Amino acid sequence: MLVIPAIDLKDGQCVRLKQGRMEDSTNYGDDPLAMAARWVEAGGRRLHLVDLNGAFEGKPVNGDAVTRIARAYPDLPIQIGGGIRDAATIEHYLEAGVGQVIIGTKAVKEPAFVAEMCRAFPGRIIVGLDARDGFVATDGWAEVSTIKATELAKRFANDGVSSIVYTDIARDGMMQGVNIEATVALALAGGIPVIASGGVTNLDDIRGLAEVADQGILGAITGRAIYEGSLDIAEAQALSDSITGRKA
Repeated sequence: MLVIPAIDLKDGQCVRLKQGRMEDSTNYGDDPLAMAARWVEAGGRRLHLVDLNGAFEGKPVNGDAVTRIARAYPDLPIQIGGGIRDAATIEHYLEAGVGQVIIGTKAVKEPAFVAEMCRAFPGRIIVGLDARDGFVATDGWAEVSTIKATELAKRFANDGVSSIVYTDIARDGMMQGVNIEATVALALAGGIPVIASGGVTNLDDIRGLAEVADQGILGAITGRAIYEGSLDIAEAQALSDSITGRKA
């Protein structure tokens, strides 16, 4: 199970939000490439990038920063989400060197688009499901749908989705622990590997997820915890490796 550092981009800055609120952000630096270098050097084996402006505007806004990072680390798996709602944007990111793209809002509003993109870009499509009280939110979490995350996961089961990034919005950026039960339920419902996001705070969260990795947990995204020092990437990855290796 991978421990995946998150770099959230807002107006060219590296920030973290609380529960997805753009007005409640903490700035951690103005050089996304330097931040990527920091997490790679700390032991990150994959990076999770989010274009926060793009998520709200429905089109890439911080794409240049994403491209710089991808070109600086051509051998590093990088996934990008936020404002990805057409094939041209996906193609642009993949050509820039990004490994996988995350379809969120478009996946909820037009599920058939996911299958189409999986056929066009096999192995490169991740679905992002962000839920509040179990129901999927869209448009930078500004809107909450009437669709349950587990039901939507089942919808994508045979489309060729490589994984699902699942975020519990209530826990995101709050340093309150990850929702392991909901994450496992989603993995079992869709039969698609899940990357947990939202609330990963310390080694206890990594341990808890790693212990159920064999139920379909591929990774854990961490943001505020590594920025504020409550979690060390190398230590967390070593713990995950020791647990999942023992279970294998």
